[in-house]
Amino acid sequence: MDRLVGTTARGIRTPIIKQGDDLVKIVVDSVLKAVEQEGIQLREKDVIGVTESLVARAQGNFATVDNIGKDIASKYPNEIGVIFPIISRNRFSLILKGIAKSNRKIHLLLSYPADEMGNHLMDIDKMDDLNINPYTDLLTEDKYRRLFGESILHPFTNIDYVKLYRDIIGKDSNIFLANDPRSILNYTKDVLIANVHDRARTKKILKSAGANIVLGLDDILTSSIDNSGYNEEYGLLGTNLSSDHSVKLFPRNCDYYVMEIQNALLEKTGKKVEVMIYGDGAFKDPAGKIWELADPVVSPGFTDGLIGLPNEIKLKYLADNELQNLTGEEAISAMKNKIKTKESDMFNKSSSLGTTPRKITDLLGSLCDLTSGSGDKGTPVVLIQGYFDNFATE
Repeated sequence: MDRLVGTTARGIRTPIIKQGDDLVKIVVDSVLKAVEQEGIQLREKDVIGVTESLVARAQGNFATVDNIGKDIASKYPNEIGVIFPIISRNRFSLILKGIAKSNRKIHLLLSYPADEMGNHLMDIDKMDDLNINPYTDLLTEDKYRRLFGESILHPFTNIDYVKLYRDIIGKDSNIFLANDPRSILNYTKDVLIANVHDRARTKKILKSAGANIVLGLDDILTSSIDNSGYNEEYGLLGTNLSSDHSVKLFPRNCDYYVMEIQNALLEKTGKKVEVMIYGDGAFKDPAGKIWELADPVVSPGFTDGLIGLPNEIKLKYLADNELQNLTGEEAISAMKNKIKTKESDMFNKSSSLGTTPRKITDLLGSLCDLTSGSGDKGTPVVLIQGYFDNFATE
């Protein structure tokens, strides 16, 4: 019988994960109980997604603002320029509190009209009307207020983030808005790069311009400070608020967890499933203009079967061109044959145009993130079936 259902994604409920829990056993048991209860049959190449927060919590990968402050103080002897942070309570406010704990004077440089993720600090149309050039113009905090108002609220959180960050760093520090990272060198030569995806370029520009100390958030808490959590690869990137004085870091050793889950499910079911750890999805909200991906990567760990890009052909292109004179079963048979005989690399072939060449892990991570949500769904594990199937799969 022909397959009538393609890709499906199901959120799997788990117990509440705490530090020290056996995450591998909990994930495996949760998946097996769910498939038994729902009458689901696991298949080869099914995908199990586990949200990064489960891994980090099981590891106890947390740090306090004091831990952050101590590491900052050890790396920056005097004043510090902090440039291009995300505008976020959840992502950066606690990091900034930690930086302030170092007791260094802070020169905070914000990008405008929005941060790297698309969180706006001003009305872009008003910026244009005022003839402000975001590529060249630096705005002091006072000028920003005079031009745009004393209370500029984020449309989703209703928070004035410039005021929030001012309250954190104190009155003796400075806030500027500019998009040229070299602007910070007018105030200090020691700089902490706080943006995520352009951090390598920002570091390169500043080093070439004569900066002294140039580090990124990925260079802070790369090892434990007073028994804190840490991440040797990403440091504070991927950090989320945990409490009023602590943050949860991006998880470590993710390859270990995905392999252990894969092996345990193979032993118990005889099926080799693929496993990935996922964080933020890689998509942009069309209404709020905010890019979801504030983590350094979508997936910090995944099994080998998820390496690479999809290799697909565009069905509607074939239907409208090569197969336009075929109908019914004849068209279906011809389409399946086209799929079965497609080349191993369809990149830039006319019949593949419009099939976006994105990493499989980025696509699946986005699907997992949308399925599990970030609120109270309680499904931090996702089972994806049929992703590697196609129209020709029987």
